[in-house]
Amino acid sequence: MMTTASLLLGNVVPNPTPVVPPQAGGLLTILNWATGIGLLIGVLGVIIVGISMAIQLRRGEGGEAVARLGWVLMGCIVISGASGIVRAFV
Repeated sequence: MMTTASLLLGNVVPNPTPVVPPQAGGLLTILNWATGIGLLIGVLGVIIVGISMAIQLRRGEGGEAVARLGWVLMGCIVISGASGIVRAFV
C-alpha cells in the first residue's frame, strides 16, 4: 500500500551539483600541472616507441614495440580521462 507521502517523496530525485571550494585553487593548479606533464611524457613515450619500432623494423625484428605503444597509449587515455574515471567511482 503506497501512501501519498511515499508517492511524493519517490518522485523527487536529488541532483546535487559539485562545487569546488575557493581554498582548492592551489590543488587544482597542481592537478592541471600534473595532467599536462603526464600528457607531455605520454607524447614523448609515443615518439620513443616510434623510434624503436623503426629501428626494430630495420633490423628485421618483430613488432615487439607495438605492445609498448599500446601501453603508452593506454596510459595517455587514463591520464586524459582521470577526472571522469574518478567521478564515475565517487
